[in-house]
Amino acid sequence: MWYAITGIDIENSLDKRKAVRPAHVARLQKLLEEGRLLLAGPFPAIDAEDPGPAGFSGSLIIAEFDDLDAAKDWADHDPYRAAGVYREVTVRPFRQTLP
Repeated sequence: MWYAITGIDIENSLDKRKAVRPAHVARLQKLLEEGRLLLAGPFPAIDAEDPGPAGFSGSLIIAEFDDLDAAKDWADHDPYRAAGVYREVTVRPFRQTLP
């Protein structure tokens, strides 16, 4: 089943994000290679494709896991979480309707 993982950043998270981004992306790449990643990306802190120094306010990942506990476990081990980028993380079941 699909699960939506939403991380909400702490204030001024950009430097922490940059420091651990390679490890964060490597985990996402593994999900992609396994055919389990529907989408992933950050929320710009301002209305711009590239927010520059304003940075990001959080992230959304929609990926396939065996169950809710497995999705939560995966989210708990995200490098952004370990580095203190996220102040809050939610994991919810997601059912794709369109497309």
